[in-house]
Amino acid sequence: MLRVLSTRTGGRLFFLCAFLAAAVFGGSALAHGIAGEDQEFLLRATGVHVGPYIYLGAKHMVTGYDHLLFLAGVIFFLYRLRDVALYVTLFAVGHSVTLLLGVLGGLHVNAYLVDAVIGLSVVYKACENLGGFARLGIQPNTKAAVLIFGLFHGFGLATKLQEVAISQEGLVANMISFNVGVEIGQLVALSLMLVAFTAWRATGSFMRNAFASNVVLMCAGFLLIGYQLTGYALS
Repeated sequence: MLRVLSTRTGGRLFFLCAFLAAAVFGGSALAHGIAGEDQEFLLRATGVHVGPYIYLGAKHMVTGYDHLLFLAGVIFFLYRLRDVALYVTLFAVGHSVTLLLGVLGGLHVNAYLVDAVIGLSVVYKACENLGGFARLGIQPNTKAAVLIFGLFHGFGLATKLQEVAISQEGLVANMISFNVGVEIGQLVALSLMLVAFTAWRATGSFMRNAFASNVVLMCAGFLLIGYQLTGYALS
Protein backbone atom coordinates (compact mmCIF):
# COMPACT_ATOMS: atom_id res chain seq x y z
CA MET A 1 0.00 0.00 0.00
CA LEU A 2 2.81 2.42 0.91
CA ARG A 3 4.49 1.67 -2.40
CA VAL A 4 1.28 2.48 -4.27
CA LEU A 5 0.85 5.72 -2.34
CA SER A 6 4.47 6.62 -3.00
CA THR A 7 4.05 6.12 -6.71
CA ARG A 8 0.86 8.14 -6.72
CA THR A 9 2.50 10.96 -4.76
CA GLY A 10 5.46 11.11 -7.11
CA GLY A 11 3.15 10.94 -10.10
CA ARG A 12 1.01 13.79 -8.85
CA LEU A 13 4.03 16.01 -8.26
CA PHE A 14 5.45 15.08 -11.65
CA PHE A 15 2.22 16.07 -13.37
CA LEU A 16 2.15 19.25 -11.27
CA CYS A 17 5.54 20.12 -12.75
CA ALA A 18 4.17 19.32 -16.18
CA PHE A 19 1.24 21.64 -15.54
CA LEU A 20 3.64 24.40 -14.57
CA ALA A 21 5.51 23.85 -17.82
CA ALA A 22 2.22 24.12 -19.70
CA ALA A 23 1.46 27.33 -17.82
CA VAL A 24 4.71 28.82 -19.05
CA PHE A 25 3.97 27.71 -22.61
CA GLY A 26 0.43 29.04 -22.29
CA GLY A 27 1.66 32.53 -23.05
CA SER A 28 -0.06 35.77 -22.23
CA ALA A 29 -3.24 34.09 -21.04
CA LEU A 30 -1.36 32.88 -17.97
CA ALA A 31 1.12 35.73 -17.72
CA HIS A 32 1.38 37.36 -14.32
CA GLY A 33 1.47 40.99 -15.26
CA ILE A 34 -0.68 43.57 -13.49
CA ALA A 35 -4.02 43.92 -15.27
CA GLY A 36 -7.75 44.21 -14.72
CA GLU A 37 -8.93 45.69 -11.42
CA ASP A 38 -5.39 45.75 -10.04
CA GLN A 39 -4.21 47.87 -12.96
CA GLU A 40 -7.21 50.17 -12.64
CA PHE A 41 -6.41 50.70 -8.96
CA LEU A 42 -2.79 51.59 -9.69
CA LEU A 43 -3.82 54.02 -12.42
CA ARG A 44 -6.22 55.98 -10.21
CA ALA A 45 -4.56 55.68 -6.79
CA THR A 46 -2.70 58.67 -5.38
CA GLY A 47 -1.00 58.99 -2.02
CA VAL A 48 0.05 56.21 0.33
CA HIS A 49 -1.87 52.91 0.18
CA VAL A 50 0.04 50.47 2.36
CA GLY A 51 -2.53 47.65 2.58
CA PRO A 52 -3.46 47.46 -1.11
CA TYR A 53 0.18 47.49 -2.20
CA ILE A 54 1.07 44.73 0.25
CA TYR A 55 -1.82 42.71 -1.19
CA LEU A 56 -0.68 43.36 -4.77
CA GLY A 57 2.90 42.36 -3.96
CA ALA A 58 1.81 39.12 -2.30
CA LYS A 59 -0.59 38.31 -5.13
CA HIS A 60 2.06 38.96 -7.77
CA MET A 61 4.53 36.60 -6.12
CA VAL A 62 2.00 33.83 -5.45
CA THR A 63 0.80 33.93 -9.09
CA GLY A 64 4.32 34.42 -10.51
CA TYR A 65 4.97 30.96 -11.93
CA ASP A 66 8.50 31.86 -13.07
CA HIS A 67 9.52 32.92 -9.55
CA LEU A 68 7.88 29.82 -8.07
CA LEU A 69 9.61 27.50 -10.54
CA PHE A 70 12.98 28.95 -9.57
CA LEU A 71 12.20 28.67 -5.85
CA ALA A 72 11.12 25.05 -6.34
CA GLY A 73 14.45 24.34 -8.01
CA VAL A 74 16.38 26.10 -5.26
CA ILE A 75 14.85 24.09 -2.40
CA PHE A 76 14.53 20.80 -4.29
CA PHE A 77 17.54 19.19 -2.60
CA LEU A 78 17.72 21.40 0.50
CA TYR A 79 16.83 19.32 3.54
CA ARG A 80 17.85 21.62 6.41
CA LEU A 81 15.72 24.65 7.27
CA ARG A 82 18.78 26.82 7.84
CA ASP A 83 19.95 26.10 4.29
CA VAL A 84 16.50 26.93 2.94
CA ALA A 85 16.50 30.16 4.96
CA LEU A 86 19.96 31.13 3.67
CA TYR A 87 19.20 30.62 -0.01
CA VAL A 88 15.75 32.18 0.16
CA THR A 89 17.21 35.18 2.00
CA LEU A 90 19.81 35.65 -0.73
CA PHE A 91 17.05 35.48 -3.33
CA ALA A 92 14.93 37.96 -1.36
CA VAL A 93 17.81 40.42 -0.98
CA GLY A 94 18.51 40.23 -4.71
CA HIS A 95 14.98 40.85 -5.92
CA SER A 96 14.29 43.49 -3.26
CA VAL A 97 17.28 45.58 -4.37
CA THR A 98 16.41 45.63 -8.05
CA LEU A 99 12.67 45.98 -7.50
CA LEU A 100 13.22 49.18 -5.53
CA LEU A 101 16.08 50.34 -7.75
CA GLY A 102 14.06 49.78 -10.89
CA VAL A 103 10.92 51.62 -9.77
CA LEU A 104 12.32 54.27 -7.41
CA GLY A 105 15.58 54.78 -9.31
CA GLY A 106 13.91 54.84 -12.72
CA LEU A 107 16.16 52.07 -14.05
CA HIS A 108 14.41 50.51 -17.06
CA VAL A 109 15.22 47.17 -18.66
CA ASN A 110 13.48 45.36 -21.48
CA ALA A 111 10.74 43.21 -19.94
CA TYR A 112 11.11 40.43 -22.51
CA LEU A 113 14.86 40.13 -22.04
CA VAL A 114 14.77 40.18 -18.26
CA ASP A 115 12.01 37.56 -18.25
CA ALA A 116 14.14 35.44 -20.60
CA VAL A 117 16.95 35.60 -18.04
CA ILE A 118 14.44 34.56 -15.38
CA GLY A 119 13.65 31.55 -17.56
CA LEU A 120 17.41 30.92 -17.76
CA SER A 121 17.54 30.91 -13.96
CA VAL A 122 15.06 28.03 -13.94
CA VAL A 123 17.13 26.14 -16.52
CA TYR A 124 20.30 26.79 -14.50
CA LYS A 125 18.82 25.48 -11.26
CA ALA A 126 17.38 22.37 -12.90
CA CYS A 127 20.74 21.69 -14.59
CA GLU A 128 22.50 22.04 -11.24
CA ASN A 129 20.01 19.66 -9.59
CA LEU A 130 20.62 17.15 -12.38
CA GLY A 131 24.39 17.30 -11.82
CA GLY A 132 24.98 18.78 -15.26
CA PHE A 133 27.70 21.19 -14.14
CA ALA A 134 29.53 18.48 -12.20
CA ARG A 135 29.67 16.33 -15.33
CA LEU A 136 31.32 19.24 -17.14
CA GLY A 137 33.82 19.73 -14.33
CA ILE A 138 32.27 23.08 -13.42
CA GLN A 139 31.54 24.10 -9.83
CA PRO A 140 29.34 27.22 -9.77
CA ASN A 141 29.03 29.23 -6.57
CA THR A 142 25.46 28.27 -5.76
CA LYS A 143 24.91 31.08 -3.26
CA ALA A 144 26.21 33.75 -5.63
CA ALA A 145 24.09 32.34 -8.44
CA VAL A 146 20.89 32.57 -6.38
CA LEU A 147 21.72 36.14 -5.39
CA ILE A 148 22.52 37.20 -8.97
CA PHE A 149 19.43 35.58 -10.42
CA GLY A 150 17.47 37.20 -7.59
CA LEU A 151 18.56 40.56 -8.99
CA PHE A 152 17.03 39.66 -12.35
CA HIS A 153 13.83 38.43 -10.71
CA GLY A 154 13.58 41.82 -9.01
CA PHE A 155 13.89 43.58 -12.35
CA GLY A 156 11.12 41.30 -13.59
CA LEU A 157 8.90 42.54 -10.78
CA ALA A 158 9.88 46.15 -11.50
CA THR A 159 9.01 45.91 -15.20
CA LYS A 160 5.45 44.87 -14.33
CA LEU A 161 5.01 48.00 -12.23
CA GLN A 162 6.73 50.21 -14.79
CA GLU A 163 4.11 49.18 -17.35
CA VAL A 164 1.56 51.10 -15.28
CA ALA A 165 1.66 54.88 -14.77
CA ILE A 166 1.90 54.84 -10.97
CA SER A 167 1.45 58.12 -9.15
CA GLN A 168 4.66 59.64 -7.77
CA GLU A 169 2.77 60.75 -4.67
CA GLY A 170 3.55 58.29 -1.91
CA LEU A 171 5.68 56.21 -4.29
CA VAL A 172 8.42 55.29 -1.80
CA ALA A 173 6.00 54.07 0.88
CA ASN A 174 3.93 52.21 -1.71
CA MET A 175 6.95 50.46 -3.23
CA ILE A 176 8.23 49.42 0.17
CA SER A 177 4.74 48.08 0.92
CA PHE A 178 4.70 46.21 -2.40
CA ASN A 179 8.06 44.67 -1.59
CA VAL A 180 6.81 43.62 1.85
CA GLY A 181 3.87 41.98 0.11
CA VAL A 182 6.24 40.16 -2.24
CA GLU A 183 8.10 38.75 0.76
CA ILE A 184 4.83 37.69 2.40
CA GLY A 185 3.73 35.99 -0.81
CA GLN A 186 7.10 34.29 -1.10
CA LEU A 187 6.85 33.04 2.48
CA VAL A 188 3.37 31.62 1.87
CA ALA A 189 4.41 29.92 -1.38
CA LEU A 190 7.62 28.61 0.19
CA SER A 191 5.74 27.19 3.17
CA LEU A 192 3.40 25.26 0.88
CA MET A 193 6.34 24.00 -1.18
CA LEU A 194 8.19 22.83 1.92
CA VAL A 195 5.14 20.94 3.16
CA ALA A 196 4.79 19.25 -0.24
CA PHE A 197 8.50 18.42 -0.51
CA THR A 198 8.65 17.11 3.07
CA ALA A 199 5.70 14.81 2.42
CA TRP A 200 7.20 13.67 -0.88
CA ARG A 201 10.64 13.00 0.62
CA ALA A 202 9.06 10.76 3.24
CA THR A 203 8.14 8.36 0.44
CA GLY A 204 10.36 6.22 -1.73
CA SER A 205 9.22 7.97 -4.89
CA PHE A 206 11.17 11.19 -4.32
CA MET A 207 14.52 9.95 -5.59
CA ARG A 208 12.86 7.85 -8.29
CA ASN A 209 11.12 10.91 -9.71
CA ALA A 210 13.71 13.58 -8.90
CA PHE A 211 15.47 13.29 -12.26
CA ALA A 212 12.25 13.42 -14.29
CA SER A 213 10.91 16.33 -12.24
CA ASN A 214 14.02 18.40 -12.85
CA VAL A 215 13.94 17.57 -16.55
CA VAL A 216 10.39 18.93 -16.64
CA LEU A 217 11.57 21.97 -14.65
CA MET A 218 14.33 22.56 -17.19
CA CYS A 219 11.87 22.24 -20.08
CA ALA A 220 9.62 24.82 -18.41
CA GLY A 221 12.59 27.18 -18.21
CA PHE A 222 13.44 26.69 -21.88
CA LEU A 223 9.81 27.27 -22.85
CA LEU A 224 9.79 30.49 -20.87
CA ILE A 225 13.02 31.63 -22.56
CA GLY A 226 11.64 30.83 -25.99
CA TYR A 227 8.36 32.59 -25.34
CA GLN A 228 10.04 35.77 -24.08
CA LEU A 229 12.63 35.89 -26.86
CA THR A 230 9.86 35.44 -29.42
CA GLY A 231 8.01 38.33 -27.82
CA TYR A 232 11.18 40.43 -27.95
CA ALA A 233 11.74 39.62 -31.63
CA LEU A 234 8.15 40.54 -32.53
CA SER A 235 7.96 43.69 -30.39
